[in-house]
Amino acid sequence: MGIDRRGIMSAVGYALPLAVAVGVAVGTPAGAEPDRAEHAADRQLRWLIGATRQAPVPAEELAAHLAAETLAAIGGADALNEVFAQIGPLTAGRSLASTATRAERLAVGAGRWVVRVDVEDTGLITGLKFAAYHETPRTWAELDRRARALAPNVSFAAARIGRGGDTTVVHGIAPDTRRPLGSAFKLYVLGALADEIAAGRASWREQLAIRDDWKSLPGGVLQDRPAGTELSLADFARYMISISDNTAADHLIHRVGRTRVEHELGRLGTADPAADLPFLTTRELFVLKGHDYPRLAAGYQRAPVPVRRARLARVDRVPLSAITPWTTPRRVNTLEWFATPADICRALAGLSDRYRVGGMAPLGTAMSTNDQYIGLDRRRFPLVWYKGGSEPGVLTVNFLAGTKRGEQVAASLLLSDPEQAFDETALLPEVLALARGGLELAARR
Repeated sequence: MGIDRRGIMSAVGYALPLAVAVGVAVGTPAGAEPDRAEHAADRQLRWLIGATRQAPVPAEELAAHLAAETLAAIGGADALNEVFAQIGPLTAGRSLASTATRAERLAVGAGRWVVRVDVEDTGLITGLKFAAYHETPRTWAELDRRARALAPNVSFAAARIGRGGDTTVVHGIAPDTRRPLGSAFKLYVLGALADEIAAGRASWREQLAIRDDWKSLPGGVLQDRPAGTELSLADFARYMISISDNTAADHLIHRVGRTRVEHELGRLGTADPAADLPFLTTRELFVLKGHDYPRLAAGYQRAPVPVRRARLARVDRVPLSAITPWTTPRRVNTLEWFATPADICRALAGLSDRYRVGGMAPLGTAMSTNDQYIGLDRRRFPLVWYKGGSEPGVLTVNFLAGTKRGEQVAASLLLSDPEQAFDETALLPEVLALARGGLELAARR
């Protein structure tokens, strides 16, 4: 159940538990400029790839390369050696990124992988990832063929972004056809927050206390924090985007106001904002699909928008404990958040335009912390922003990338199936390959 899923077995490979990954990511934004000089991270990455050919690696050797808390979070030496054994011996391929704190490289074994390490000041590994990698489509025709094979409902757009946020869709598959978004709706919440800050009605440093009545279900971690815990709005934004924290999103919706987020739909270029009225919190969607289903959802959907708004007050009073998880699609084409791929490209462009304004660094941090291990060459694309989303029957990936010349491109791939849930573990590497291909092809001149 849920809008985004994460864990030690992630949708694209093996990952550290979420809390460890967040601590790493905050210090190493995904948009950092690569450096061709070898750093400690490069050396550790070379060791890690070599270790896959030597498993089982002695515990004392692992302890010499990994921070103690990181190794413990993985499950200890035996668990990491099990990962090495499952992945099999790897051979290093081309480098994708190299900074003082992060290195990423393609590697080849029985399959193809993106391998990434993050290191701390001592040079020890504080984060590692093996992400399955599929080959990048080299033509639009190949991309279209592979995309159409993924789901009954497919929409895609790749766009170039000009100064001022103007977008030009250079290729698409039903790019103006509206699809469910999953957690990609959080782009509009971030935009509303940025506009409130630009207008002086909020501040990135402003402290906001967690409230029990604003908590939602995972994905995320903030639902486990005690009520009264204060975080800055910048922290809420980072959690909302980088790990798709639902509780963070709902707190920000309450802070800026539902109608303000609804207004942001138009400001960020959504062609049909009425499709998202009233703009739901994640908790409300969980209740509508997971409590007294389908009676509650059907009654809500039959009502006109003003009546829906009034009914949400009752929906908000349903306790989280009364929500039953679901694993098959529920009304994904009618009860969700909606936009077209072209809409999402415009939203990403609008956020980029806001980021260029002074005082918006936290917006960039939120968008760049997690790049979903897309496998772009950071020497060509030093900037990568990402937000995805999922629930049973919905899978979306949405990227903005910036070249060394300062050009920007965006790609949005929206998949849905009203009958069957997606196997995200199997599907996501291919989805990421298509998004990568869209960005690379759109950036060609």
